[in-house]
Amino acid sequence: MQSIEDWSGQRCVDVRRHAEGLFSWAECRRDPEDSHGWRYLGLGAEGFASEDAAVADATAKVDWMERAQ
Repeated sequence: MQSIEDWSGQRCVDVRRHAEGLFSWAECRRDPEDSHGWRYLGLGAEGFASEDAAVADATAKVDWMERAQ
């Protein structure tokens, strides 16, 4: 649904919609010196009824999110 990046472009939160209609989010990072691309950090949650609810939860749990909004 959306990918919200921090000011550096090295971290993001991906918000996804699943086939059953629920939403989830996951925090990712990328390192400029590594050609791998984005890596999941393992922080996330699922089972939200709306995209807004998933973004609100991510904003509450990911330190840099409040500043990115």
